[in-house]
Order: sequence, then C-alpha cells, then structure tokens
Amino acid sequence: MTQATWNGVVLANSQRCERVEGNEYFPPDDVYWDYFQGTDTHTVCPWKGTASYYTITIGGESLSDAAWSYPQAKERAKHIEGYVAFYTRKGVIVS
Repeated sequence: MTQATWNGVVLANSQRCERVEGNEYFPPDDVYWDYFQGTDTHTVCPWKGTASYYTITIGGESLSDAAWSYPQAKERAKHIEGYVAFYTRKGVIVS
C-alpha cells in the first residue's frame, strides 16, 4: 500500500500506483479530492503532455501546487492519465 500524507492527513492511499521518473502516481479513485483545488499552473513534458497542478488545503493551511496530474496524457503516458503525483520537496510524504 502506498500512501501520501501532509500534516498527518492522508491525501491518497492505493495499491495501484504507477511509478514514473521516481514519482508515485495515484489512481484518481484513490485520491481524497476534498483537500485539492485546481490552480492555473501548467507545465509541459515532451513525452507525458501538459500537467495541471493542485493546491492542497488542510485546516486552513495550504500547500501551493503540491500535486499534479496529466488530464490528457500523450500516448506514451496514457497509463498515468488522470493519476496524481505529489511534490515531496514541498512536505508531502509518500511512503
């Protein structure tokens, strides 16, 4: 079981993660979306496509652009389309 937490709160929990470039991507059904708000931030990966970012908010504290996904992944990354990954450098713990 792989789990993502921040400030002691579980953000995602799954046995079906996909590991890509050192990041665990969680299936959207295993993410607790109540903590996530979409942002205007987007980045482009040449082989995965355009990433959309999320701010995580728990108990009035927010972590900007701490998670991302590829809502319309390119062909080589279709297996992670819609899956969510987290920035551990921002304090999210993935274990």
